[in-house]
Amino acid sequence: MSKFIFLIPLLPFVGFLINGLGRNFLSKTLIGIIGSGVLVASFVLSLLAFSQVSEPGFTVQVINLFDFIKVAGLNIPFAFQIDQLSSLFLLIITGIGSLIHIYSIAYMHEETPAHFARYFAYLNLFVFSMLLLVMGANFIVMFIGWEGVGLCSYLLIGYWFGNNSYNNAAKKAFIMNRIGDLGFLLAIFWMLSQFGSITYAEVFAKASTAPVTVLTGITILLFIGAMGKSAQIPLYTWLPDAMAGPTPVSALIHAATMVTAGIYMIARSNVLYTLAPTAQHLVAIVGIATALLAATIALKQNDIKKILAYSTVSQLGLMFMALGVGAYTGGVFHVMTHAFFKALLFLGAGSVIHAMHHEQDIMKMGGLRKKLPITHITFLIGCLAIAGLPPFSGFFSKDEILAAAHDMHPIYYALGVITSLMTAFYMFRLYFLTFSGTFRGTEAQAEHLHESPFSMTFPLIILALFSIAGGWVGIPAVFAENAHKLSAFLLPVLPERHQHHHFSHSMELMMMGAVVLLIVVMILIAAKKFASVKSSEEKQLSGLGKFLANKWYVDEFYDLLVVKPVSQLAAFLSKVVDQKIIDGLVNGVGRGVQFSARQLRWLQSGQTGSYVLIMTVSIILFFIFQLLWKA
Repeated sequence: MSKFIFLIPLLPFVGFLINGLGRNFLSKTLIGIIGSGVLVASFVLSLLAFSQVSEPGFTVQVINLFDFIKVAGLNIPFAFQIDQLSSLFLLIITGIGSLIHIYSIAYMHEETPAHFARYFAYLNLFVFSMLLLVMGANFIVMFIGWEGVGLCSYLLIGYWFGNNSYNNAAKKAFIMNRIGDLGFLLAIFWMLSQFGSITYAEVFAKASTAPVTVLTGITILLFIGAMGKSAQIPLYTWLPDAMAGPTPVSALIHAATMVTAGIYMIARSNVLYTLAPTAQHLVAIVGIATALLAATIALKQNDIKKILAYSTVSQLGLMFMALGVGAYTGGVFHVMTHAFFKALLFLGAGSVIHAMHHEQDIMKMGGLRKKLPITHITFLIGCLAIAGLPPFSGFFSKDEILAAAHDMHPIYYALGVITSLMTAFYMFRLYFLTFSGTFRGTEAQAEHLHESPFSMTFPLIILALFSIAGGWVGIPAVFAENAHKLSAFLLPVLPERHQHHHFSHSMELMMMGAVVLLIVVMILIAAKKFASVKSSEEKQLSGLGKFLANKWYVDEFYDLLVVKPVSQLAAFLSKVVDQKIIDGLVNGVGRGVQFSARQLRWLQSGQTGSYVLIMTVSIILFFIFQLLWKA
């Protein structure tokens, strides 16, 4: 395995170099082939690695490439670790990433060759960084990839840099991620101090001997890092604004890569979190609170991409709740299924936006199912999957999370069910307003409505198939014993969840059926309310509706509490401290030298009498000084 494993991240990096350096002379066709081809090649190698990991008797493979940091008493290698967890994430990242790259060839066709190459170079670099993150054998390599995806998200969100609001969204994402990254970095320093190492194997082996308070501090700091990258309260507001980037970028960030980094980090560090129950409870509480908050906001949004963005925040909250209640496999399972249906939904939204000439307001759509048949049916499959209806993939992963939540505490379960019901409602509100009823756009849009080209619909079809069948690797025991193949596969890395309560199969089926029935009811309510909307005008919102439409005014609160005070402080430092004091001091020294020089130049008058007088006075002063000094 070590013979080819380094090629998995290297190939996207090579694609980044070729497209980035050759952007001024490569053709768009060649750029697309290179950008997508390196990802497909990485996916093939990831499949090969996955097949080897799946073989009986496989042991964790650590490939040391070189010594990254080697000083007295400290050796941090640049090493990759291939095991069940990393191999699964490799498949998700390279598989979904390949489809998004192929989709982008048609979606971004209007760009000039230079910008087209810049786009694919950023995408390749993004995937390279994410692969480093999941392949690292220690927290430093993970952190390098962690920072890399943060940089690339800034570049991709602000890809259309001519629009200043997009630049502001990119800066917002970058800054909020840096806040979380500080927590991650402090956790690394603390681990170095406590364990003398940051290699996974050594840290986890020594964890049981560390004080619980130390482990709690380290895991909370790690979770702060995850809050930023995976958009949890209070560091979630950057993610909806990240919709400023091209739609395929939204799919890449929100589905398979960046936002799942926090989930991967906590799942990888499960040994530490299991030994720190306080931090684990904090993860669960923040997760379910984020899931509920984002779901309520999504109920009243009209921008198709913003709805999906808040949906992502909500689903990430459910994943964190799963990790917090000890269902590590359930959280990773939902990462996988979510990658399928959320990438499908974002790319489907991109197909709609492409057909609507960049219109994103769902109130100005409607009746698109006839004009966009492939986009319509695949988008419907994505909605059914995220709603959690059987036999779609989201049903199996959500059921596992809800079962684990109920096992921990009924309140977690109840809040998880409420989140799922809201998810079903707002997703089918989106579906019906977009594809049902009569068309509410302009005549010019109606004349040009057409299905997207094959390079865009092909990824939709593949993702739709995985959204249907992707959950069958995690069939619960209530349906068939030993049918949860994913749990068995991940068992060497992720511990089996300890169940505090055992339900009979009949009780579990009853609870499962009740949730599915409630989801169907929410879909029917959404159909009755939104399937026949004829006007693009929405009635004036007030009260709670206005509150939710304005996203709980969290952005305004942050502006008032953080942005405006910092801006005012910056203005004071610029105008007073910098310009008046610092510049005044520096300029004052310069003006003082100039003034002194102008006065001293009168000593050089060119008159002999003046020189004799100065010499005489100087000698007299010298003698006086000598007499006084001796006295």
